[in-house]
Amino acid sequence: MDLTGLRVMVIDDSNTIRRSAEIFLTHSGCEVLLAEDGFDALAKIADHRPHVIFVDIMMPRLDGYQTCALIKKNPRLSATPVIMLSSKDGLFDRARGRMVGSDEYLTKPFTKDSLLRAAAVHASRTTD
Repeated sequence: MDLTGLRVMVIDDSNTIRRSAEIFLTHSGCEVLLAEDGFDALAKIADHRPHVIFVDIMMPRLDGYQTCALIKKNPRLSATPVIMLSSKDGLFDRARGRMVGSDEYLTKPFTKDSLLRAAAVHASRTTD
């Protein structure tokens, strides 16, 4: 899958998850931005305006729900697709993600195909 030129941000406190996502996305042509938590991500999002954002639910300081809500409340960023990442495949987590504005939910560990498919589907909705 060729995603050349797509700017994707991956926010996760797990170095392993960030690195895996970075490898999958980079090999498909994406420009990848990485952040360890929501605070780290917010400054980078404002500066780099990613087309798609993947965010882990469970993180220290600013969790994925709070990060997603802040992104969606910002008029300049509200159209940016946010895909929640979680190791739990629970109905409650999915519902809570929708309540704060997430566009999709991926269960970790994700596969290369599921990650790239989610990026491609949501990238088609964004404009620069």
